[in-house]
Amino acid sequence: MTLPSTMIPPSRTLNALEAALDQSHEVKAKVEDCADDLAVASDLAKGVIAQGARTLPADQVLQNNEAIGTKVLDCAKDLQEVSDTLAQGVAEVEDFERALSLSRDSLAESEAALAVSRNAERAASALAMHDQKTGLPNRTLFDDRLAQAIAGADRHGWMLAVMFLDLDRFKLINDSHGHAAGDSVLTVVAQRLLSHARDEDTVCRNGGDEFLYLLINPASRDDVAGIARSVQATISAPISHGVQQFLITPSIGIALYPEHGRSGEVLIANADAAMYRAKPLPGSFVFFEAPDILLRPTNFPA
Repeated sequence: MTLPSTMIPPSRTLNALEAALDQSHEVKAKVEDCADDLAVASDLAKGVIAQGARTLPADQVLQNNEAIGTKVLDCAKDLQEVSDTLAQGVAEVEDFERALSLSRDSLAESEAALAVSRNAERAASALAMHDQKTGLPNRTLFDDRLAQAIAGADRHGWMLAVMFLDLDRFKLINDSHGHAAGDSVLTVVAQRLLSHARDEDTVCRNGGDEFLYLLINPASRDDVAGIARSVQATISAPISHGVQQFLITPSIGIALYPEHGRSGEVLIANADAAMYRAKPLPGSFVFFEAPDILLRPTNFPA
């Protein structure tokens, strides 16, 4: 907020008030001089009268009165100047305080608007990075976290595992029971995967009935296999939708870093290829092997 151009800056106003106060001290000294003069004149008159004179000489009286009157008028004038300066200074300080209050209010409103804007931006960013149907991270966010994980693995010598999950015969649920039932199954599977994952791991919906699961620094290949079995058991529990119950199993392909690839793109592609080798045996998992990339079929049931 811009302050009015007619407003005197606070430092100048305070300097003017300080000068007025100094002037008031000078006026006080003049008033005291007037009082001293009046006292002298009074003492002089008393002395003359004490000597037997009934009246003072007229010229002396006029001279004393004119001198004292001039001083009194000067004091009155100076007092008026001090009063005017103080009044103006106080008014300017009050104007500045009002403008400052308005500026603070405007700043508070701007900060509130900025907070709303940032919250909206964060919400929009979260929506852009998450799957709308399941609430899981989407592929964009997964790719970013995988890239960060690879950088960390290079620094610390970690193993990483990417699991590619495809739900077996999911298309039959959509075709036989409708997309609402299919969406319900996807949501439950997503919740189960999310509850299964550790804080440092990432689960995402890759699209359709496909999910990706990133494991950070598993202890060994056997540890990864044990986690894959646990994931299968977690997903395979019955899923209720209204009065209906569905049994769903995942086929899982697994690629390890750095054994099966040194980039996120290669790891996901190899885990995908391994998943297709698991597909003929619903509910199974396999680790990537070099021939898998050549054997990915296009006619397995979804």
